[in-house]
This record gives sequence, C-alpha cells and structure tokens, in this order.
Amino acid sequence: MIKMSPTRLLLFGLMAIVLYSSVSLAQDNSQLSLDYYKKSCPDAEKIVREEMECAVHEDPRNAAGILRLHFHDCFVQGCDGSVLLDDTVTLKGEKKASESLNSLIGFELVDRIKNQLESRCPGTVSCADLLAIAARDAVVLVGGPYWDVPVGRKDSKKASLELANADIPTSDEGLVALITKFSEKGLSVTDMVALAGAHTIGMARCTNFKARIYSGDFQQTSHYNPASALYLTKLVSTCPLSGGDDNITPMDYITPTLFDNAFYESLIRGDGLLNSDQEMYSTFIGFESTDLVKKYAIDPIAFFKQFSDSMVKLGNITNPEGGEVRTSCRFVNA
Repeated sequence: MIKMSPTRLLLFGLMAIVLYSSVSLAQDNSQLSLDYYKKSCPDAEKIVREEMECAVHEDPRNAAGILRLHFHDCFVQGCDGSVLLDDTVTLKGEKKASESLNSLIGFELVDRIKNQLESRCPGTVSCADLLAIAARDAVVLVGGPYWDVPVGRKDSKKASLELANADIPTSDEGLVALITKFSEKGLSVTDMVALAGAHTIGMARCTNFKARIYSGDFQQTSHYNPASALYLTKLVSTCPLSGGDDNITPMDYITPTLFDNAFYESLIRGDGLLNSDQEMYSTFIGFESTDLVKKYAIDPIAFFKQFSDSMVKLGNITNPEGGEVRTSCRFVNA
C-alpha cells in the first residue's frame, strides 16, 4: 500500500474537491458525427487539408496558430467559432481578450479555407467545424497523431469577451487554478497535461514568460543546470527586462516545428518556458500531473494516444444555444 504524509493527503483531498465540485460546461454533442457532411459536402475535409498543407509549407507556425485558435474557441462558450468574430457596432468579439490580443494568428488562413468551402459547398460547413478539422490537420502536418473529427457544430451568433478573459488559462497561473479551469469544461488532469503538449510547437511572447525568467523560479526549477543556464541567457537576450513584450521565442527550443514529446522533457529538466507549464511538474502538489509528465516524456506513443483522445473530448464541447452556419467566419449572417 502507498502511504501518504498527512500534508500530502490533505492536498490530495483539496484537489479532489476542485475536480469534482466544479460545474462542467453543458455539452450536447449528440448532433456530431463523422459523416455529417457525407452528402452535403463530401470533400469538406479534403478542401481543408489542401489549404492547410499549403499554409504549413509556407510557414510551419501556421500549424500552432490554427491549433491554438481551436483551443481558444472551445474554451469560450464551447466550440462555436466565436473566437473568429470581428468587433462590430452591435457585437464585441473575443480577439481583444488578454490571452488573445497581439497573440492569436491564423485568421486570414481561416478566411482562405472558408472561401474554398463556400465556393464548393455554399452555406454548409460551419466555421467551428472548419477549425476542428484544420487543427487536426495542423498536428498531422508537423508530425503529430491523426484522429477522426466528429462534425456538425454550429457557429454562435454572439461572442463573449468577458468569458474569454475569465475562462482561457493564462501563462502565469498555478496548478490549482489550471485544474479548475479545465475541470469546468469537463476536462480532467490527464486531458490538461496531454493538451498542454501542444506547446511542443508554436511561439510564446516575451510578456508571457518575462516574470518567470526574471523574478520567477526558472533557475530553481532547472537546478542551475549549465545547459538550462545557457538557454536562460538566450531567453534574456530575446526578452529584456524592460520592453520587448511582443518578442517571441519557441516554447520547445529543441524541436520547435516538430510535434513530439520534447516539451515534457523540458519540464523534467525544469526549463519549461511558461510558468503554467512548469507548474505541472515542479509544484509540490502536482503529484498526478508530475507522473503524467514523466509518462509522456518517456512514452511518445502514450502521449500521442492521449492527445488524440483529449482533442476529441475538447472538440465535443459544444454551445448548447446552437447557432448557424456563417458564410463569413468574421461576421454573423445578416
């Protein structure tokens, strides 16, 4: 039998309360299916794939950009395309949320894909489904796993800047806050750690890791390792103490454009770029997340399998209010 100290047992109980007392977002994915467009737009996935292939070939960063758009979309009101809406006189979008402003990319790519879909299948494929399919293709195109994407989502007729600011996980949050936010969406600690593995591709802005490298615990978590110290020197040159907030650097500096498990290896070294990521391994209450980080660091197959399962689970968070199929992803239909 595994014995726990009284302190660890108490912390375990507190974490359990967080997990099981949170109210999950209402999910009605009964309308989603793998053959939703089989008759109405049989080439939908092919169209998305072709556009994604061109975009990722032009700039591998497009893969991470589309994947992040899908994540932000699903964390606010469910996967309903609300993240794509522009501000208008009557609607305030989510693009100016604290975790999105000057950070999210890929909107023009979404426009290109949507234009192709509309030319072949007018008024048929939702922007929410477009994002879900494109996110899967993005991962595959940079070496990650494939999964079947259930489709049939509707596009929301409204957005919520307030929820975007409140619900999307931030780079400086602690483990309990992160677990709470994922739990509120019906996602487990396992889902959280697996989905965080998306940080194996993509870039982070200086403003999101400045506190960690200057006033945080980067040196402590990396145990003053010489290799990590060299990495820290590079980070400091990219991200000065004053200014440079929009400067960017890869979240996985070993294989920044390859979807693999190197991200988890960086957490074990203690030189994860974002505080929120390193918390999953280094915080003293992260016994479950720590074990998962270790597992995925040594077993890429297990990581790929869980990432695929968790992406389907994330994509199944739908907006219970339903919606429409927008002809332009930036605006609700007239």
